[in-house]
Amino acid sequence: MESQLKELIDRGKGSYERRDYVAALTDFRQVLVAQPNFADIRHLAGLCLTFLGQPEAALDEFDRALTVNDQYVEAHINRALVLNELGRFDEARSAFERAGYYEYAISGRFPAAITARLANKHSEVGDLYQEAGAPMEAAAQYRRALELRPRFHDIRNKLAQSLLQLGELESAIEELKTALEGNSHYVPARLNLGLSLFRSGRREEAAREWRKCREEEPGNPQVRAYLAMLDRETAPRA
Repeated sequence: MESQLKELIDRGKGSYERRDYVAALTDFRQVLVAQPNFADIRHLAGLCLTFLGQPEAALDEFDRALTVNDQYVEAHINRALVLNELGRFDEARSAFERAGYYEYAISGRFPAAITARLANKHSEVGDLYQEAGAPMEAAAQYRRALELRPRFHDIRNKLAQSLLQLGELESAIEELKTALEGNSHYVPARLNLGLSLFRSGRREEAAREWRKCREEEPGNPQVRAYLAMLDRETAPRA
């Protein structure tokens, strides 16, 4: 599943760079079916819709990206540009002001847009280490990314996955709980929290997390698979 999503993301980004926005949007929407709270892909989908002349749909994608990460400066800026085009000038001004606040007021050593890019680059390097079967090195890169942008919950989820591979279950649980404090609807993190709890022998807690996932995404096949696994584990033996 992860490799398929990565292939879709890479292909979509390639299409976007070639300005084939229809093809890019098609791939991004497939990714969002599996990971609806992926803020970066929401933002890119919004940009595609902007260039395709669908401003209202673009606004919806930017809004959903900001629901996941309200400090997403680029999403605020592009949302403001679309609002301005639609003649919603007061809303556009507010969006620009919010972008400016996050750009300068809380950016720390570097401007927020730069820290976001740096964080994503560290994350990409972490992904390469993860693909190479080096979870310790991957975790180090994800931690560097989170030092720059601690509210990038998708990266925190990746860190937890590396920690799971390393057998550091309690650390993984803490990271996933932090991600869910930032966004309680982030299903991939809750799925992994359930898995971490399950591997720790905390079956009832795992079941609670996976049932919450089922409430959020009833059709998610991974949720069904995990709950079925739990049922097999707890079923009385003949």
